[in-house]
Amino acid sequence: MIASFTRGYTFSASHRLHTDLLSPEANRAAFGKCNNPHGHGHNYRVFVTVSGPISPQTGMVINMATLDAVVREHILSRFDHRNLNLDPLFSQLVSTTENLTIAVYNLLHAALAPAHLALVRIEETENNFFEYSGAASPAPQTLGQ
Repeated sequence: MIASFTRGYTFSASHRLHTDLLSPEANRAAFGKCNNPHGHGHNYRVFVTVSGPISPQTGMVINMATLDAVVREHILSRFDHRNLNLDPLFSQLVSTTENLTIAVYNLLHAALAPAHLALVRIEETENNFFEYSGAASPAPQTLGQ
């Protein structure tokens, strides 16, 4: 029997959406107020979904304490109350929440193995949600660029 378990976490971080590949005018056009030179912050809500067989011994897909420890070590301690632009993951990437979602997935995927990380969802605001489920996700589209 296969089941999924989702657990939520919160961290606060700042960032500035900016790329040296664009002119200052093009950065402002692409990122609007999120290109503020002083940056801005979010209270990110991260949802981690692990799926797999239910253990006959524990009745769980994954031990909640194990998941909490992995997320705390690899995500919360790294990003909470930090400027995302200063993290090495974003040295060559714009610190969009799309890229953050993929980064969180990749960090957790490696740390949770052999458990199956099914999905990472990050809520940036009450209106903006981002999800990534690994390399099998659809190829990125470049609409409006």
